[in-house]
Order: sequence, then C-alpha cells, then structure tokens
Amino acid sequence: MAIYLSQVAYSSAALAALVAHPQNRSEAIRKPVEKLGGKLIGAWLSFGDYDVVCIIEMPDNVSAAALALAIGAGGSLKSQKTTPLLSLEEGMAALKMAASTGYKPVAAK
Repeated sequence: MAIYLSQVAYSSAALAALVAHPQNRSEAIRKPVEKLGGKLIGAWLSFGDYDVVCIIEMPDNVSAAALALAIGAGGSLKSQKTTPLLSLEEGMAALKMAASTGYKPVAAK
C-alpha cells in the first residue's frame, strides 16, 4: 500500500460552520478512505497554509486521486494537496536507480 500526506484548507464558510459547531471530522474522512480500500493512519489540526493534515494508506494512485476528487468536489475546501510519501528504503532505491540512468543535465560537458 502507498502512503500519502493529505493537506486541506477549509473555505471561510466551512471554518465558520466548524467554529459555530465544532466536530471531529476524522470519521468523515475515515469512511471514504476505507471504502476505497485504504486506511486513515492519523489526522491532525494544524495552522498556517493548511487546517488539517492526514496520513493515509491507499492501494494506489487512482484510489488516492479518487479520494482527493471526492473531497474537493464537496465544496468545503479552498485548497488541498496530496503528496505521495516514500519510505526511506524506497527513497534509497530511487537514489540508486537515479544514479544509473545516465541522465546528463543541460550544463553537462
């Protein structure tokens, strides 16, 4: 299973609704994640550019995209960002693979 970092920023209307009626939205996230074959590892409120940060396991990129599309289509967000995460082992394998590609940058002699 692939792991993703999901960051969302609520619209001002959604934030006003949450301030007026605070609620834990993790179950609203967990159910569609599980329906798509994934698992919500954790969810946190944050401040700055994003209001909520989640770590989610999904079967593949298509499932992760479907989740992002469904949440984005709901109208409660002003922005969202989904970032695929690599384990350290996967990152090391990618670094080793990159070294063997033979790619030469534009400035290479």
